[in-house]
Amino acid sequence: MSPRDRILEAAMSVFRRHGFRRSSIEETAEAAGLTRQALYHHFKSKEALFHAVIERVHEAALAAGATAAEQAERAGKALPDIVIALAAARLQAIVASFEGSPHVEELFSEHLIHGRDLYQHYAVLHDAQVAAAIGRAVRREKLTLTAGMTPAKLARYVELAIHGAKSAHPSMQPAEAFLRDVDAMVRTLIAGALAASKPKSTKSARPVRKAGVRK
Repeated sequence: MSPRDRILEAAMSVFRRHGFRRSSIEETAEAAGLTRQALYHHFKSKEALFHAVIERVHEAALAAGATAAEQAERAGKALPDIVIALAAARLQAIVASFEGSPHVEELFSEHLIHGRDLYQHYAVLHDAQVAAAIGRAVRREKLTLTAGMTPAKLARYVELAIHGAKSAHPSMQPAEAFLRDVDAMVRTLIAGALAASKPKSTKSARPVRKAGVRK
């Protein structure tokens, strides 16, 4: 493990235990088995350290979503199941990062302050990830989206639905209820974004003329 990775793991442990405000860079240095000066060689402040921890959380969450989508596609899952698998894996990875900490609400609040640029950056990457998964599923399943709807638009609406679930579950807690609401909202959204399949036209059968009968 590199010194940087060791520092980030130690920092995550310290932030989970004490929260952001009460944590110190000295505590992280001690937990990582480094001197304060050695830690400052990698991170110039507690804020920079927290920013790096949040970036690591988002990277892991993005990778978890990609893996879940790939597995769902290989298993032949339908479009809603693929999108739910991707979104749920990403959210579960984020929740798991701070789950069990008595300071979870503070950590999520501070992450929006000190990692706002990361939040926006990874939201864009996640939208692109979902849009690509939707596009593949639409082509594979020969689905038709409603007029004006595109995979990119649907991916954006999925993210907005997740934001709606977050408003009811601050800090995405309790996790089980939050993920259940996300599942219901995303499935409803996707159902409304799919055009109804057209029934196959059937040609009316021509009457069979009986042999020897003239009209």
